[in-house]
Amino acid sequence: MDFTALWENTLYFIAILNPASKLLFLSAYNPPLRRRQIFELAWKSSAAALVILIALSIAGEFVLSRVFKVEIYSLRISGGLMLFIIGWTAVAEGRFSKNPNLLPSGGGDLTDLSLVPLAAPLIAGPGTIAAAITSTAEHGIVATSTALSAAVAVNFMLMLFTGPINTFLVRTHLQGPLIRLTGLIVATVATQMIATGIREFIG
Repeated sequence: MDFTALWENTLYFIAILNPASKLLFLSAYNPPLRRRQIFELAWKSSAAALVILIALSIAGEFVLSRVFKVEIYSLRISGGLMLFIIGWTAVAEGRFSKNPNLLPSGGGDLTDLSLVPLAAPLIAGPGTIAAAITSTAEHGIVATSTALSAAVAVNFMLMLFTGPINTFLVRTHLQGPLIRLTGLIVATVATQMIATGIREFIG
């Protein structure tokens, strides 16, 4: 195994995962999430996303093209549209969700929120999925799975610090501007995904 390539691949996946968007997504709730809720959301979303990414790394291209007759450009376009809505909502409204009451009352089950939109598309998004499939073809499933696991683990650890980061952002009045800035970045990445998908379709 080429450890230099593995390190570079891990950093690439971390960049695509964009941990900041997850931190700001969790920080946007009012009242703030409790530590137990953050931990539950973090581990459930990370585990689900990692399973999705590794599974698609192994059989993604075959399943998409042979079973569902779906090309990668279709995944880019549809996933890009989903991400664009999330990014646009953040820019326009200062939050990553149109529904401010996604959290169950009384600290109930957080599985739904951890799966959508946290696990997919915020962690296992179309860009990450496409990169995972491409990486498997280039570096093999072992190297790709290792890099994905390391990147998701870093994202998980950063998500656990949502509480202190949220406190700092509220005290410095930076939460709203950073959410809108991150939303703009997410929307821009989504637009690029859509443009790439259209270009691949035309070409």
